[in-house]
Amino acid sequence: MDQQREKFSSRLGFILISAGCAIGLGNVWKFPYITGQYGGAAFVLIYILFLLILGIPIMVTELSVGRASQKSVAMSMDVLEPKGTKWHLFKYFAMAGNYVLMMFYTTVAGWMLYYFIKMSAGGFVGLDKDGIAEIFGSLLQNPTLMVGFMIAVVLIGFGICSQGLQQGVEKITKVMMLLLLLLMVILACRSLFLKGGEEGLRFYLTPDFSALKEFGIVDVLFAALGQAFFTLSIGMGAIAIFGSYIDRSRSLTGEAIFITILDTMVALMAGLIIFPACFAYGINPDAGPSLIFITLPNVFNAMPGGRLWGSLFFLFMCFAAMSTVIAVFQNIISFGTDLTKASRKKVVSINLVAIILLSLPCVLGFNILSGIQPLGEGSSILDFEDFIVSNNILPLGSVVYVLFCSMKIGWGWDNFMAEANSGKGLKFPKSIRFYIQWILPLIVLFVFIMGYKSLFFS
Repeated sequence: MDQQREKFSSRLGFILISAGCAIGLGNVWKFPYITGQYGGAAFVLIYILFLLILGIPIMVTELSVGRASQKSVAMSMDVLEPKGTKWHLFKYFAMAGNYVLMMFYTTVAGWMLYYFIKMSAGGFVGLDKDGIAEIFGSLLQNPTLMVGFMIAVVLIGFGICSQGLQQGVEKITKVMMLLLLLLMVILACRSLFLKGGEEGLRFYLTPDFSALKEFGIVDVLFAALGQAFFTLSIGMGAIAIFGSYIDRSRSLTGEAIFITILDTMVALMAGLIIFPACFAYGINPDAGPSLIFITLPNVFNAMPGGRLWGSLFFLFMCFAAMSTVIAVFQNIISFGTDLTKASRKKVVSINLVAIILLSLPCVLGFNILSGIQPLGEGSSILDFEDFIVSNNILPLGSVVYVLFCSMKIGWGWDNFMAEANSGKGLKFPKSIRFYIQWILPLIVLFVFIMGYKSLFFS
């Protein structure tokens, strides 16, 4: 065991940073537009159900593997697996997931940074709907500008990580997360009191299950499952790394519930900000990925003090995006240090260049490489990379963690329970072993297979 492994300075640091990894563009960019596309409140209920029955147990398994091994996913199963087994091969799949996530996440985080600067500088003032749509369109058509902002995100992220766990990652992320939560409350209060926003609240909070038939129940389940995994970042070791930085004073079930509640609260608050505002100003909430970049600037333009509210909103989006970038970069750095024993500085230098190069296809997919449409007409390289992570690596990786922790040929149920339940706090129930080992993986695999069926045969 690595005796020199750095630890979080406080439990608050661990919870905020783990939540920061989970809280990101999945909550504030993807969740609102998917909710809009799949009919509102009924989708939200299915998403919350998946978080409860799948998300929390899987997070406990991932945190347990991290804490028991004191390693990143690059070495955790090597440490814990029974001799002669091949669980450690999962590391390549999981590490690939972290890199693929950052291949598109850095681009979208760059958009947030660009929009924050543009909104603060008054770049949207006086523009009509077409003018605002033109700004987003011209950004996508400008590879130089997008590459510049993507590089800025990578430099900021690795710059913070290079300062170490406590002095860099924990110190900065704590402040960002507390500011993010404060900004959310302010923006949600503002949105709730908009005249005409009641219809948006009804759409968001009153379930209409007939809407599920309209979209196809399997498609809705697939979207909700993918969103639950994406929003919690479970299944690729991005959460396990934070388990390796904490002591055994607290049991892990309570910590997983805390992280999930914070994550869900941010996603739900994002909806409270966006849907009343959309309905108050007659904007369609099912605008898809462009909801944040075209729809909301229109809303802010029509709102008294819109430049201020818009700037605060995109600042909040920057914090949400960067909290995940920093968390995943920390995980990527730990792969290098765990596998090679190289210095943090050297690993940061190599990965900084690697992530910039790997992020280029996503940026160029909107302009120079726009002819490449991997998931059919109208799709982009970003859609393909998102699909690989959200609908493949995260759910399948989650099944691996669950089986590793529950099967005799893996780490085993007794070892997992001892680790998960060591310390004060809520204990993981022994009685749900059958559910964890058999039913939970089957639910994930069933929805995973049906999702593929609907994607290619609908």
